[in-house]
Amino acid sequence: MTKVIVLSEYCKSCGLCINICPKKVLAIGDKANSKGYFTVTVSQPDLCIGCGLCGTVCPDLALELHK
Repeated sequence: MTKVIVLSEYCKSCGLCINICPKKVLAIGDKANSKGYFTVTVSQPDLCIGCGLCGTVCPDLALELHK
């Protein structure tokens, strides 16, 4: 099983990872980071297929995938 880790202090809520995820695993959360951005959360971790698209498209390297 692949686990997606969001590095919230790097996330600026651009939404690119949410839009590219084929399984809709990610969502904008309700918790802001120190810069005031409502960061991405892993809303449905069991659906993740480990494709890595979210981490590839993130311009701020705010996502890590662990297998």
